[in-house]
Amino acid sequence: MSLIRQHVNLQSLNTFGIEAFCEHFVEIHSVQDFQHLLQEPIYRNSAKLILGGGSNVLFTQDFKGLVIKNVMKGIEIVGEEEGHVLVKASAGEVWHDFVLWCIEHQLNGLENLSLIPGCVGASPMQNIGAYGVEIKDVFERLEACSMENGEMRVFHKADCDFGYRESVFKHVYKNKFLICSVTFRLSKKPLPNTSYGAILTELDKLGIQSPSAKDVSEAVMRIRRSKLPDPKVMGNAGSFFKNPEVPSEKYIQLKETHPNLVAYALANGHYKLAAGWLIEHCGLKGFEHKGAAVHQLQALVLVNKQQARGNDVLELSSMVMKKVFDTFGVQLEREVNIV
Repeated sequence: MSLIRQHVNLQSLNTFGIEAFCEHFVEIHSVQDFQHLLQEPIYRNSAKLILGGGSNVLFTQDFKGLVIKNVMKGIEIVGEEEGHVLVKASAGEVWHDFVLWCIEHQLNGLENLSLIPGCVGASPMQNIGAYGVEIKDVFERLEACSMENGEMRVFHKADCDFGYRESVFKHVYKNKFLICSVTFRLSKKPLPNTSYGAILTELDKLGIQSPSAKDVSEAVMRIRRSKLPDPKVMGNAGSFFKNPEVPSEKYIQLKETHPNLVAYALANGHYKLAAGWLIEHCGLKGFEHKGAAVHQLQALVLVNKQQARGNDVLELSSMVMKKVFDTFGVQLEREVNIV
């Protein structure tokens, strides 16, 4: 375990690039590190915040407590059966690097999730998803350490209560467990998921008819880079809002007044609306507020354009939510964690 440091600036540890300080800070390299930390008076007597890649958090103030940076590393194959391989990745591994590792080892299933910021440990918490694939599609199990007594527990898929950008770790077990590793069930055979129209368009541009996992990954990266800002250039946390779900009656009403409405039918009879479309059609693309802005190419993304404070971004998000509700009668929900 690294030394516990005092008054650490978290600006370089969150992708919004927001300056915020914490009272205490420590890096955890192993389960044993964390179990030892549990015995420290600072741990027992402080508010605690687990930080991975810092890609889904907005600091609106200094954190009066202990920030625990999970930097556990390691990738290994832990099982193999006909058609599938089980791959275990430590929580501190950079997500995109892990995806590329899987592609290099000809393991299929994660390629559509290329270039998503963050670390492996956050992937099941958020049930991250993109371009027709979600973590729950390839999730096998995870290992987590109790933040109360240090005991290890295994969570299988049924234990996680996965939903759209949801899991049990965001509610029932919030701040109860430190995720240490995640095991994925990946296919030995190429199973390219090109159901998302933009992927097919990009593959056509590249002249690819029978795509490999690497081809799909390249297409996804080209799409993301074309419309999403690089956090290293302009601070952001990717999609700031969830795509809202509405009953069919509300969808029919909106479709009558907005024929070009972008929506997706769900198995429960409801419809998922494209939050980016709603924001864009409120005329908010490029809208700025105190250094924060709605990204000019992708309205779902809020950016730190000119040294914005966390509260500036939060205020902008509230303005966007109000405008969408006033225009469409639809309530947006923030996907980013507010601290």
